[in-house]
Amino acid sequence: MQASGLEKFVSDVTIYNIINALVILGIAYVAARVVSFLIDWTGERMGLKRIPVKMITPFVRIAIYAVAIYYILISTLSLTPTQFVAVAGLIGAGIGFGLQDVFASYVGGLIIAFERPYSVGDNITLKNRYGEVKEIGIRATKILTPAGNTVTAPNSAVIRDLVSSSNAGDIEMLVVIDLFIDPSSDFDRAMKILKEAVITSKYVYVTQDRPVFVYLNDFPFYRRVRAKAYVYDLRHEFDFRSDVTVRAWRHYLESGINPPRADILNMTGNPWPPDAAGGEGEDTTGGEG
Repeated sequence: MQASGLEKFVSDVTIYNIINALVILGIAYVAARVVSFLIDWTGERMGLKRIPVKMITPFVRIAIYAVAIYYILISTLSLTPTQFVAVAGLIGAGIGFGLQDVFASYVGGLIIAFERPYSVGDNITLKNRYGEVKEIGIRATKILTPAGNTVTAPNSAVIRDLVSSSNAGDIEMLVVIDLFIDPSSDFDRAMKILKEAVITSKYVYVTQDRPVFVYLNDFPFYRRVRAKAYVYDLRHEFDFRSDVTVRAWRHYLESGINPPRADILNMTGNPWPPDAAGGEGEDTTGGEG
């Protein structure tokens, strides 16, 4: 019965039906782009409230395409239940014979829309690329990196890879700032200077739930002074880092606090600048709140 239903469906399809279906898909595509642009335009004018506004974009895009596909299948092609089952079987066969990745990307788009591991406006790390989510499409997510590059990643990455969201839908974001000093320098003074530089920054966001922390870690030939604080708008992440770093180092040098000796580090074969090899888990040593 399924085969006969499929044959009848194919025989009933006309050039008019195909053109009509393509026109409907084209209208849906344009409508999705226009509505997404309007939502993004509105969100940008909401200032610090832009992320909640932009969260509805994936739902709107899915709804537009769902209505278009329903109209094509039911109204334009006038599918009977038997024909609908036959077409579904044909689509399933296509997925099984080479469209797995495309289908996985569409499924990933649905997961992103309903589970919201990240939203438009979030800063995320996806497939080893970090940046702000500019668009969540049905098939792919577009990320704007700090270097200004637009990276397009298939939505299937949310199923197969680890996804890290730096702000989880909030406008403020935790920023980690590391400064490295010579082990002979006054670390107490270094911690106080860094904390003061963070608290007095025009980009910092401090509340009872968003305090500032400063930590100290010892390494063989240098010490790491680490500050953790929230920036009031995630788009100012690098402005915040630069502002704190410049002002802290200005006071460090005035106070006789020096950077590690590069010649010793080179002799030991340690890379410079050191990476975060110590890990986030080391932040329990020498903390100052």
